[in-house]
Amino acid sequence: MPLPERPLRKLGFLTIGLFDEADPGRGHRSTLEIIELGEQLGFDSAWVRHRHLQFGVSSPVALLAAASQRTQRIELGTAVTPLGWENPLRLAEDLATVDILSGGRLNPGVSVGPPMHFDQVKDALYPDTAEAEDFSYQRVRRLLDGVRGEPVTAFRGVEGFEVFSDRVQPHSPGLSARMWYGGASLRSAQWAGENGMNFLTSSVVKAEESEDFAEIQLSHVRAFRAAHPAGAAARVSQGLVVIPTDSATPEQRARYTAYAEKRTPRTAVPQGPARMMFALDLVGTSEQIAERLYAHAAFREIDEVAFALPFTFDHDDYVQILTDIAGRLGPALGWRPGIQPVR
Repeated sequence: MPLPERPLRKLGFLTIGLFDEADPGRGHRSTLEIIELGEQLGFDSAWVRHRHLQFGVSSPVALLAAASQRTQRIELGTAVTPLGWENPLRLAEDLATVDILSGGRLNPGVSVGPPMHFDQVKDALYPDTAEAEDFSYQRVRRLLDGVRGEPVTAFRGVEGFEVFSDRVQPHSPGLSARMWYGGASLRSAQWAGENGMNFLTSSVVKAEESEDFAEIQLSHVRAFRAAHPAGAAARVSQGLVVIPTDSATPEQRARYTAYAEKRTPRTAVPQGPARMMFALDLVGTSEQIAERLYAHAAFREIDEVAFALPFTFDHDDYVQILTDIAGRLGPALGWRPGIQPVR
């Protein structure tokens, strides 16, 4: 197996945090335990997806606040927060608070656009302002201004016994450098670069100039870095579904293979009016997966990953998958586990 030109520098994982409606506490505790396990295994980052009005974590920021008190070193991210559900000023306050509590380990990932099923949810979410809400990139700029400490009000000073600030409090100075944009289009990649953000590219992209997933993703990585002030040094994290089977039981291997096969047809051609392309799920031994990653055009140009855990597996499955990723796949990609806590 050929060695990569440069070793994988940061190894992360992403979870949706599923739970049973009848016992949501168990699912949330399971997600926290998985994040703790990730730190013990040496992972550099753990990321949580948003799932509104579904049976996955709806408030990753709150969950990551809890995770920040159960871990010391691992970075904690959202991949991604759909800003159509959020007030950017209030979110900036929450993010800064969790970043302070975590000792500077928060990596917020965001995206824009109307909330999913907006016509069905708009009366509950924005009963008086739905038609006036701006779901464009400007919503991200508002969040970035708050995180970066730009004034958000004309008033500051003392009123009676109370002291007021004109910027978001608490202010966490390093947080702005850890803001990520999750993009699936060429324009989003360029915009993220132009605005000095980091870039999350996942297992879903838009088929705009090609129907080859790796080629599309590579074009996004290059467009982002071409637009970013840091150029080739700008941070990109790739998220693909990988399922190593090194230590899996025969029953697990069969289930993992069936899962991937069921999802494979959607990877053949663009899906829906938006022409979304889905990446293949990578199932096999760590050596087999590493070979397929080395052959992936976009992977060869990044040195950070946040491998996605399959949505519907059990806790024990996630333990096995994470253990194999950290113990076998990561080292096969040149990665070495982090062991020092953040100072």
